[in-house]
Amino acid sequence: MTRAITTIGFDADDTLWHNARFFRLTQQRFFECLADHADPATLRARLLDAEARNLGHYGYGVKGFVLSMIETAIDVTDRRVPAAVIADLIAAGREMLEHPVELLPHARTAIETLAARHRLVLLTKGDLLDQERKLAQSGLGELFDAVEIVSDKTPGTYTDVFGRHGDGAARAMMIGDSLRSDVIPMIAAGGWGVHVPHAPADWALEAAEPPRASARFRELAHLGELPALIARLTGE
Repeated sequence: MTRAITTIGFDADDTLWHNARFFRLTQQRFFECLADHADPATLRARLLDAEARNLGHYGYGVKGFVLSMIETAIDVTDRRVPAAVIADLIAAGREMLEHPVELLPHARTAIETLAARHRLVLLTKGDLLDQERKLAQSGLGELFDAVEIVSDKTPGTYTDVFGRHGDGAARAMMIGDSLRSDVIPMIAAGGWGVHVPHAPADWALEAAEPPRASARFRELAHLGELPALIARLTGE
């Protein structure tokens, strides 16, 4: 019998390895640097507004986040932000780009198990050099048949990627922690979307309602449940 799912796509950050916690730590450092100018709630809201405005210019990742922090610092201080604060934010960003990779539970086992019977594609957003560094340090690189680092994840992205690296989106599955980026557009492209939530709650700009009405939506507690799910769906 021809398998219904031949290609499996994986998000990287907060799906295979930790990432959001470094953003949270740096954001706390940002709050502390500007504590004399605004309270954390105000700074959080202003920073989120800056990130939303800047996504189309800087894309996703550490560099865009640092530039948004600097822009917010300039804004909340009426352009009087001390140079030392800017220097500290730049240093914080550099530290984020150097943090060691720590795989999430079950990530390696799931990838190794599925690589034996399926084409695997790493499909992620973010800074090119940073994502390449993390993939190299993860030790998972050789298990993927293809790696795609994209500026955004849309139905068209999934149609294109799984058309080039598989049998089309309809016979592919995408696994990730973001409903907005990893699940909903993949289902719109005709594929399977599997949500593996990462606690605490994900970035506000990635939040969305689960597409529970779709027959191709699934949610798992962790990646350890993934091989069994795929076995059930493919009758293996």
